[in-house]
Amino acid sequence: MASSSSLSPVTPIPMLAIHEKKTIAVDLYRPLRNHIALHYSEREAQSLEDDLQTLKLLRSDLAKSPSLDPLPSRRDLLIRYLKALTLIETRFPISPDKDHINNVQFTWFDAFKVKNKASQVSIGIEKAAVVFNLGAVWSQIGVGVERGTVEGRREAVRCFAAAAGAFAMLREGVAAKAAAGGAVTVDLVVECVGMLERLMLAQAQECVFENTIAKGSTPGVCAKISKQVGIYYEETLAALNAAPLNQHFEKGWITHVQLKAALFNAEACYRYSLELHEKEEIAEEIVRLRVGLNTINEARKSFKGAPQQLLDAVSKLEANLNRNLERAMKENDRVYLQRLPPVSSLTPVPAFSMVKPTPLNEALDASKEKLFATLVPDNSAKALSRYTEMVDEVIRTQAEKLQQGSELARVRLKEMDLPDSILALDGNVTLPEDIKDDVEAVQISGGPAGLEAELQQLRDLRRVNQEMLVQTEEILQKEAQEDAQFRSQFGTRWTRPHSSTLTKTLQDRLNRFAGNLKQAGESDGKIERSVREYSSLMAILDRHPIEAALPSLAKPIMSLDANEDAIVGALKQSLRQLENLGTQRAGLEDMLKEMKRKDDILPKLMSCTGSYEDLFKKEIAKYDNICGEIAQNLEAQEYLLMQIQAQNDQFSSTFNLEDFKASREKSFKQIQAAVAKYREIKENINEGMKFYVTLQDAITNVKQQCSDFVMTRSIQCREMIDSVQRQLSGFSFQDRNSGTNTYPPVGQTPPMPRMSSQQTNDGAMAQSSHPQTPYYQPPQQQQVPGYSLPPYSSSQQQSPSYAPAPAPSPSPYQAHQPQQPQQGHEYGQAYQGWRGPYYNNAQQPGAFPRPPYTVPGPYPPPTNQGGYYKQQ
Repeated sequence: MASSSSLSPVTPIPMLAIHEKKTIAVDLYRPLRNHIALHYSEREAQSLEDDLQTLKLLRSDLAKSPSLDPLPSRRDLLIRYLKALTLIETRFPISPDKDHINNVQFTWFDAFKVKNKASQVSIGIEKAAVVFNLGAVWSQIGVGVERGTVEGRREAVRCFAAAAGAFAMLREGVAAKAAAGGAVTVDLVVECVGMLERLMLAQAQECVFENTIAKGSTPGVCAKISKQVGIYYEETLAALNAAPLNQHFEKGWITHVQLKAALFNAEACYRYSLELHEKEEIAEEIVRLRVGLNTINEARKSFKGAPQQLLDAVSKLEANLNRNLERAMKENDRVYLQRLPPVSSLTPVPAFSMVKPTPLNEALDASKEKLFATLVPDNSAKALSRYTEMVDEVIRTQAEKLQQGSELARVRLKEMDLPDSILALDGNVTLPEDIKDDVEAVQISGGPAGLEAELQQLRDLRRVNQEMLVQTEEILQKEAQEDAQFRSQFGTRWTRPHSSTLTKTLQDRLNRFAGNLKQAGESDGKIERSVREYSSLMAILDRHPIEAALPSLAKPIMSLDANEDAIVGALKQSLRQLENLGTQRAGLEDMLKEMKRKDDILPKLMSCTGSYEDLFKKEIAKYDNICGEIAQNLEAQEYLLMQIQAQNDQFSSTFNLEDFKASREKSFKQIQAAVAKYREIKENINEGMKFYVTLQDAITNVKQQCSDFVMTRSIQCREMIDSVQRQLSGFSFQDRNSGTNTYPPVGQTPPMPRMSSQQTNDGAMAQSSHPQTPYYQPPQQQQVPGYSLPPYSSSQQQSPSYAPAPAPSPSPYQAHQPQQPQQGHEYGQAYQGWRGPYYNNAQQPGAFPRPPYTVPGPYPPPTNQGGYYKQQ
């Protein structure tokens, strides 16, 4: 495989820098001061002494040899002086006129023929020369940048683009103003500054190409960028070979530019051929390689005097071209056997420009400069203000006409339902934006097809709640059965309270939960029936795209003259013409603004000796042509709208447009109804999920209380069995005359049993080493929205802790009699009324553990009242 790089980014090829123009010292201080003293006052001249000295110093530094200052400092000096010239130009009339400052002569030498010079009593040549030197300094900075790194090449691109911007500024008007003031040197003519602009763009694009090679871009991209470099150099070479530049530049310049053009055109062929080889288009690859070699061979005549680095790059590229050509020909002869196309049949290698001139308007903006800020000719300022008002009135009037024309066209087309009816004929029916947004929201949330999965989630949640409820009831039933068994076994000796007495409150809550679940199941059934009932209505929302569900406008089945296509074609043509008129109006408005931006009559005002009104009439007449174009545009639009109205009437009658509109409106309403029903069902499902999740929290909490209760009863059971067995065996340490042991209700403290001294000591030791806590303490409760948790005891306590009883003697048992729930704290309270559509309120943060099955709702809670999940 041939090398993929013929140009090395490590050893960049030399580029051209432009030398500055030289000048002769000029005294600006004395003439400008005399003018201020004569036309304003001596006091004004004294107040502007610092500004005059600053200007004098700037001009003096400008006349010094450029080699004495670093390039960045030289660039900054030129920018400051250019801003000063902008301020001088609007305040001091410098011209040969006897009433103006006519004793200041600016002399500048040619940058390429240093013996040639030009002198003018005009600030135009001074400004043009300084702009030229600014571009030259930018080019020198760019050439001096180290291009061996990515950042260095980017900096070079910025410098060359700025230089191109300076020469573009000259080409666009500054050079012409200088030529209007008298003779200028060849380097300031439009042809020369245009050539220099292309040269700077070529070198900037060349730096981009070097960066592209360095980062390993594809051959196709490299070919496009290289081709544009060659184009820029070709344009530069064409200008150098044409008058008046063909005898003005040294032979080395022409040789350098010619070789660069050949090099990068051949490089483009080489890079393009690499892409063709990857595509196995061997025949075209061979021809492209030959074209590249021919380009280099034609440029060999100009090799003399070229820098060695440039010759080395050409030789390296030529070797790569020959090597790839030999390989491609062998492959074609042995494998592909493709016929070689003629060179004339090949399309040019595509080019892509990555650079453009950098505008200098912002860099040279003098609006914030304070130099001569207080010096404004009174008559010129007033006249300029008057003229500006006249221009603003023209711009405002014409802009209003253009805006009214565009608004009129929009309204008329809307009345005729255009271009929507034409788009409908082509199958491009569109929904109103609000309906389309609603449908997109429905489809993003899953659409009607996703409702079944959400209904399944409701079923799963209900099943989980029912299973938890059954498990909780089984826990209590099992404990009650065990209590009844022991009560039957031991008879009156089994003195602890009945389970039914202690679990009445819990059973009541579980019964209420069961009722709520039953009611919720009925509500779920309503939702499922609603989904089935409206599934056909909502099915339209599952269409992708939704526009496919809309009716389309079709040709009539039967036609007498079969001219439908002609009617549609004529209407489309008229609509295109109307669109072109709208585009033209936008361009006319931009032209008005651009004319105003460039309309600077201050120099004319300052040199005007006649009537200002005559000057205003002459200058304002510049806007007559564009105002006439605006009037013609509006007239053409009015005629075209009348034509479109007639064509649309024929179109409507032929295609029965009224029936289509009615059908389309019906589809819109159907979609809106489907969206509304979907949202209603979706909100019901979401509310049901919230209900089940909240109920699951409540059941989980009650289940935990039941488990704690059963554990406490189990401990009581073991202790009582031990006590009863000791009584039966006659080894009880309690006073037999004290009666049987009784267990007080939950919440009361039992009497301390009598113990022997040994037991007392053992119990004290056990208590000192293991602090005794109640066997059952209900967990701390917090009120949950929609229901309240009654505490097992009168005070809120932490989660229950369990301590083992000491072995030597039974520990005292402390049971807690459940109190009646306080008013307003009934567990089932929230499930009796359900003061909301499905569930009361959003759950507040609490200490309850997360349920094992939670499904967060994708929609926010509904704000309207509903009839689901409500206790009947």
